Amino acid sequence: MSPTWRKAPQSDDYGNCIELAALAGAVAIRDSKAPDVGHLILTPRAFVRLLAHVRQGSVSR
Repeated sequence: MSPTWRKAPQSDDYGNCIELAALAGAVAIRDSKAPDVGHLILTPRAFVRLLAHVRQGSVSR
């Protein structure tokens, strides 16, 4: 079964966004502009840590 990808409602009109999919025991992340390139899979704990860093502004582009 393929994952259901969700895009953030805050994404802009230029496709500058990521998409998330819930997997069994993991979270998948991919670039909405290039969905066929691949994706990153994180454990739920690692995903929460990533979100905390993004919210603090400690993740650079």
